[in-house]
Amino acid sequence: MTHGGRHFTRRAILGAVAALGTAWPFTPARAAKATPLTRTIPKTGERLPVIGMGSWLTFGVGGDRAERAARVQVLKAFFEAGGGMIDSSPMYGSSEDVIGDCLSRIADTQTLFSATKVWTPLQWYGRKQMAESEKLWGVKRFDLFQIHNLLSWDAHMETLLDAKARGRVRYIGVTTSHGRKHNLLERVMAEQPIDFVQFTYNILDREAEQRLLPLAAERRLGVIINRPFQGGGLFERFQNYPLPPWAADFDCANWAQFFLKFIVSHPAVTCAIPATSRPAHMRENMAAGRGRLPDGETRRRMIRYVEGL
Repeated sequence: MTHGGRHFTRRAILGAVAALGTAWPFTPARAAKATPLTRTIPKTGERLPVIGMGSWLTFGVGGDRAERAARVQVLKAFFEAGGGMIDSSPMYGSSEDVIGDCLSRIADTQTLFSATKVWTPLQWYGRKQMAESEKLWGVKRFDLFQIHNLLSWDAHMETLLDAKARGRVRYIGVTTSHGRKHNLLERVMAEQPIDFVQFTYNILDREAEQRLLPLAAERRLGVIINRPFQGGGLFERFQNYPLPPWAADFDCANWAQFFLKFIVSHPAVTCAIPATSRPAHMRENMAAGRGRLPDGETRRRMIRYVEGL
């Protein structure tokens, strides 16, 4: 089985959980009926589901009809669970084209929060990319446009501010997935009139807790978390271990939900964007955005548990 383009076995994880003999109170049926958890976008008060969807690797399937049909099922599972943010980029190969094709084949996408990026060193080409993204997605206006990995951020900031002023986009932001760019990211967060910031944060990669998350809260920025599973690495590392029995206390039934609930329970986080190519994994991911979340002491207990494995 794959998740986010990486190989691991969730069946082994769930089997280990079952071996504990724990009666999990948060069943799939209950998860399907529970109300999705949302967070407020600080600048406007608009609410956004805490679990979104990334598309790096998982949606770059080119013209393969069977693979595109499979991605339609992934998106259907996403929207059936109340999904909102879908995040992509021109960097992700054919992902934007595939997303647009899939969206056109789904009847109800009213909850969509469309988010993509500009990714080029050239300002004039960035404008062209934005127009191409609108065409590929089939949207008249993006909810969020971001500057990917801060590439030529100062030039593209001018373009995005103009696009926002003209109503072409609703929100603007910047992203990085590289720790070496955190100093630059902090400066942009502190000085520029952005609405969102996107960076990496997960239960083992917690550098963002020191400066980025507090600064985002101070500046009233929406926070999007990428690489919540370390590109599948967290599953590879922990798949042979059982969940702690007390995970049931915050309605957690598998490792995906353990990792995601840790992230979205941080008060400064608005949305996490795990990627997957499987509908079943999408349903597991989306269930992390329902039910109870761990409190501060439980979050510390979660860290101690995984670091002790």
